[in-house]
Amino acid sequence: MESTRVDRWLWAVRLTKTRPDAAAACRGGHVHVNDRPAKPATTVAPGDKIRARVGDTTRIVEVVRVIQKRVGASDAVTCYLDRTPAPPPTPYVPVAVRDRGAGRPTKRERRVLDKWRAEQRSAGF
Repeated sequence: MESTRVDRWLWAVRLTKTRPDAAAACRGGHVHVNDRPAKPATTVAPGDKIRARVGDTTRIVEVVRVIQKRVGASDAVTCYLDRTPAPPPTPYVPVAVRDRGAGRPTKRERRVLDKWRAEQRSAGF
């Protein structure tokens, strides 16, 4: 077997949960094969680059092996090379913490908190 449908391959290597989800992603323009929009019946072969938006992330994979049947997760990972760039690191945002059961802050504590938050905003956090 040298090629298969892109919707079937996406489902077989577990990039999408169901085959209809893969077909819907293709019809919605969320799947590109070799930088061209792909229909569900677009064929993929080893060496093709697939960019698929799955959920809220965009996965970029290179086809290594073509399969048509869904396999276990450990076998599915061997069918593609993941070229997805690492997500940008999330910035550290300091948070004011109160002891449990301490109740609401007093007026003085509230002024101190407001001053601290203003300093954090001006520092770029």
